[in-house]
Amino acid sequence: MCGIAGYYSPAQSCSPNELENMTARITHRGPDADGFFSDSHVGLAHRRLKIIDLSDAANQPMTSQSGRFVIVYNGEIYNYNDLRREYQLPVTTSSDTEVLLELLELLGIEQTLSLCNGMFSFALYDTHTKTLSLARDRMGIKPLFYFWDGHTCAFASELKSLCALKYVQAHTEINSSAIPFFLHSGYTGIRDTMYTHIHKLPAGNWAEISEDGFLLKSYWDISKKISSSCMTDFVQARETLRDLVESSVRYRLQSDVDFGCFLSGGVDSSLVAAVAQRNMNTKLKTFTIGFEHAQYAEQTYAHKVADFLGTEHHEMIVSEQDALDKIEQFFSVYDEPYADSSAIPTMLVSELASQHVSMSLSGDGGDELYMGYGAYNWAERLHKPFWKHAHTFAGSVLQYGTDRYKRAGKVFLHPSDNMPSHIFSQEQGYFSRSEINRVLSPDISRSISIDEQPGNLNRILTPAENQAFFDMRYYLCEDLLTKVDRASMQYSLEARVPLLDHTLVEFALNLSPELKKKGDISKYLLKQVLYEYIPAELFDRPKWGFSIPLQQWLRGKLQYLIHDYLSKESIESVGIFNYSEVERLIHLFLHKNQHHVYNRLWLMILMQRFVITYNRTK
Repeated sequence: MCGIAGYYSPAQSCSPNELENMTARITHRGPDADGFFSDSHVGLAHRRLKIIDLSDAANQPMTSQSGRFVIVYNGEIYNYNDLRREYQLPVTTSSDTEVLLELLELLGIEQTLSLCNGMFSFALYDTHTKTLSLARDRMGIKPLFYFWDGHTCAFASELKSLCALKYVQAHTEINSSAIPFFLHSGYTGIRDTMYTHIHKLPAGNWAEISEDGFLLKSYWDISKKISSSCMTDFVQARETLRDLVESSVRYRLQSDVDFGCFLSGGVDSSLVAAVAQRNMNTKLKTFTIGFEHAQYAEQTYAHKVADFLGTEHHEMIVSEQDALDKIEQFFSVYDEPYADSSAIPTMLVSELASQHVSMSLSGDGGDELYMGYGAYNWAERLHKPFWKHAHTFAGSVLQYGTDRYKRAGKVFLHPSDNMPSHIFSQEQGYFSRSEINRVLSPDISRSISIDEQPGNLNRILTPAENQAFFDMRYYLCEDLLTKVDRASMQYSLEARVPLLDHTLVEFALNLSPELKKKGDISKYLLKQVLYEYIPAELFDRPKWGFSIPLQQWLRGKLQYLIHDYLSKESIESVGIFNYSEVERLIHLFLHKNQHHVYNRLWLMILMQRFVITYNRTK
């Protein structure tokens, strides 16, 4: 696990000396070693976190045995030993990097990517053709940002590294077209960032950069993995799922350093921990945090699961002040506006784990793959014939009710199209499209481009399936995986996500929805597999998220953020928001006890802070 950075600049717009500045911004991603390569066309930089093959021989940039190719690579290829044996690669190290590099030279990028099981982003340079290739894993577990202005390309694992290049600084500005998407979704999109000319390399894609230009190609499309029929047999599905989870976890136990597992006590992390412990000869280290005076004692349930599994359990009870102390760091860790405040407890548990291990397993992906969210109930409800006609009336009436009813009413007030993004947005308490029109100043675009449901699928999805499919393509990659990557790597901790092995994703896509949700039981099949490892009674409780009491904090110790960033002076100086609408929302929150608007205030605080900070440093 590492951090990568570099540039492609035949006109020598960038300097090899700047590579050190780029890596200095991401030392946390790789504190164990650094390395550089440059010639007349490219500069490549690497920061290494040693996980597999701890020798210096596995450091990067790494050059192929022929001398033709050079790679910088972030991630893990879990089936690298299988590939080494199958293709009889004459490697000199025990690292997955060398296997990947030699396989790329032997088979080319397209075929190699189709064979690799892992999480990764890499840059491969062909010294003969002077061509640079960038690639990212199927689910977008590992990040890769790139700058392209038609002449010069630069890339990095994090925006802060990319923006360290003077050429990039001089040729970017704030991308105002990303603002509506952020207000609606809590992140900037699957391609866009808050900077012009800087993009995210989409999951499942690779790019080729040469003097002829920039060519983006897809090697894995989740939409094309939906088959014409579903698996409906319960016994077959349960056995297949169990085998796939076992295989995925075993792959992810490969490590030359100490490792552990995040354990919230919920279904997903408990299943991952249970399978990991079963496949180990020593005690698995597990990690959880709990908050003082929390509504639910998460650490109590995690402790019960850990006791049953016999893990070496580590838990930390954090105070409100411990979490508040992370606020300023949270702003800098995520580089651009990012609204998921559960990143703060994720940072805290990552910091705890990093004191004991260098790698940790995580349970992310279970909710999206096996219908664990309430949003999927909303999708089914709103597609029923009665609510198709009565939703506007119901939404209007509910606006006169309690705070809880007001929030539900927002979901009912959906547009005729854009249903998945609307349900997601209102479940999160973000701005609806109509609200965005009111809150933005006249000079800011209102356009939001979201592919709600790709065409030409091999079968028609149910409303709940379609909502989950939307989450897999958007929320999972751009929110949840972003959260875990930045939070864990901030503390030089590698996080692996067994439930997002692409074989498990393809299986879940084609599982009958009746096996995912049975009556009121969400994640039904996943739970049946879990109960083969851990008694069901340990999970007989309501579902809740891993969150902080943000709305209470914005009324208390974080209220200064409202005053600092949402004042009339601040709003008018930045010019993004309509102050009268901002003032109205503040009044509803602070004086009318309408709690449901707090996330809307949070979105505007984040955006205002980003722009103000950008303007100060420009």
